[in-house]
Amino acid sequence: MKTAFEENSWVINYSPDNYYNQKFSLEDDLLLSKEDKSITWVNTYGLNYMEEFRQMVNGNHLDDFLLRLLLNQKMGNKVIELEDQLFVAARILKTEHHSMESEQMFFVVSKDFVWCIQEKRGDHFDWIRQRIFENKGIIRKKRADYLLFFILETLITNYKDKYEESVVMENALDAIVKREPTPEFMFEVEQKKAVIQDFKKASHGLRDIIVKLERVEVKGFQTKYFSELREQINGLIADIDSDIMELESQINLFFSVQGHRLNEVMKTLTIFSVVFIPLTFLAGIYGMNFENMPELKSPYGYFILLGVMLIVTIISIIVFKRKKWF
Repeated sequence: MKTAFEENSWVINYSPDNYYNQKFSLEDDLLLSKEDKSITWVNTYGLNYMEEFRQMVNGNHLDDFLLRLLLNQKMGNKVIELEDQLFVAARILKTEHHSMESEQMFFVVSKDFVWCIQEKRGDHFDWIRQRIFENKGIIRKKRADYLLFFILETLITNYKDKYEESVVMENALDAIVKREPTPEFMFEVEQKKAVIQDFKKASHGLRDIIVKLERVEVKGFQTKYFSELREQINGLIADIDSDIMELESQINLFFSVQGHRLNEVMKTLTIFSVVFIPLTFLAGIYGMNFENMPELKSPYGYFILLGVMLIVTIISIIVFKRKKWF
């Protein structure tokens, strides 16, 4: 009866001439190094198999420090050189879901095997497996360092594709015309900023790993492949930084235009107020109905007051025009 570890592990062994792909068995597949020209790729889903991890480490005479490293499920991003092995820890974004969850991944790499341990089930490595099965390209002619390069390159490509899908930068002028600074709009802006920051954090973590991989000195491990990865991840980070600046610029422009609109409304209301204040003053005076107000007895008093109001209004408008207030 297979253990949970075996049920959640697969092994691919390949060489230039052949390959096999099957469920992992501790009895048959425990030895990762076959002592031939073949490369072994073991993929395990789940981090809570410490007894089986101990069997894997002891059965392959790996550095027992790996057990302490595998115990730390919140390690983040690290590259640690061991004797003839390399341990890589990566905190990555799960790009196949909209929730943008993160997961911890571990890689134990030697010259002829890659043991990949993922916190959660599911990955984007099927295209690599397909290339191995169909013997496309040079992957079956290369060592385990090239397989690790392909895996990390896939993570970067997934980041790029998901980032372009998730973060669509609207044209600033279109956004200004269509949107109002409602609480819903502000929430949407903050959500977009949070997504961008998540991608930026994850991309910086991958870049740190790649930079460290360029400097490692492990027997049978070539670092020349990772220079290309560094260029790719730097390009993604540059795009993210550019989008952050553009988003901040759009937000500032948006609220500047909104503030200008508010100022225009306030200016219009102020002009109307200034025009009607003297008219209200005159109407207030002649609405008091005192007996000693001679204009009240005049047959032309009403028309005289209307004329005065009209003159005051015209003078106010002329003054506003000369001052270019509207």
